[in-house]
Amino acid sequence: MKTILKNVLIIFIALFLFAPVFAFAHQPRITEQKETMVYDPEISKAYYSKLEGDSQMYRIDSDRSFDLYINLLVPDIKGQKRDVYAFVIKDNKMNEPLVFLDGPNFEWKKFFEPFGFDSYLMGPEYKARVEAGKYDIYVWSANNDSKYSLAIGEKEAFDLKETINAVNLIHKIKKDFFNESPASFILSPFGIGYIIIMYILAFIIGFLYRLAMKFWGKKSSQRVGKNINKRDRIIRAILGAILLILAITTIWNPIVLFLSGFLFFEAIFSWCGIYAAMGKNTCPIQ
Repeated sequence: MKTILKNVLIIFIALFLFAPVFAFAHQPRITEQKETMVYDPEISKAYYSKLEGDSQMYRIDSDRSFDLYINLLVPDIKGQKRDVYAFVIKDNKMNEPLVFLDGPNFEWKKFFEPFGFDSYLMGPEYKARVEAGKYDIYVWSANNDSKYSLAIGEKEAFDLKETINAVNLIHKIKKDFFNESPASFILSPFGIGYIIIMYILAFIIGFLYRLAMKFWGKKSSQRVGKNINKRDRIIRAILGAILLILAITTIWNPIVLFLSGFLFFEAIFSWCGIYAAMGKNTCPIQ
């Protein structure tokens, strides 16, 4: 038992530490505002939005020189227009644009992002070392009704907070930006890795709980290795599958994924945590 727990814990820690590697290359952001402040402009971020009748502006206010990188992208989906423009001005000098990105006259390239398992059309980009100051990036389209993603910055930086944020946003990006079911995220390394992590955590908690009952359970029925029969195991397996489907087709809720994993743990090991707490046993073999 100790060896099993040790190996499971090692796998869990490894997946936990390397989970950010499976995340988006850009830190995802969803914005519906006309004006958005961009902090740490060198850190790679992807702003997902849809124009709603007006242009949108992204502001960078830097007190030091920095590497400015911007790139226009749109989802590679049926009916998607490529009529998105962008230009950059410094210190409110509208008549002196730093750069103009002409999407309609650019040859957009297909780009597949494996970790989110998404397909984009990559448009014009701009990269330069710029001085300190205020920079405004304006984005618009012919009728101001197009979807787009604006990538800002090139330095990849993913910590636990950003990983959690990516998971929280993935269902909305899939549904609203790519017109896909959130379930398609399971095809990516990060999606399947996320499920594995939650299941491993559920199994660890299950092992520890069962171990605690074995040593500290007040009743003999609480200390048995198996306490549910075949019928109860099947019910738990079905419930676990239902919760898994519910999680991946909606918002990828970690609690729902954890409960799904815990139900599969109970089904596999013929042991129910609630039954153990109650001292109940339906297993024919004691």
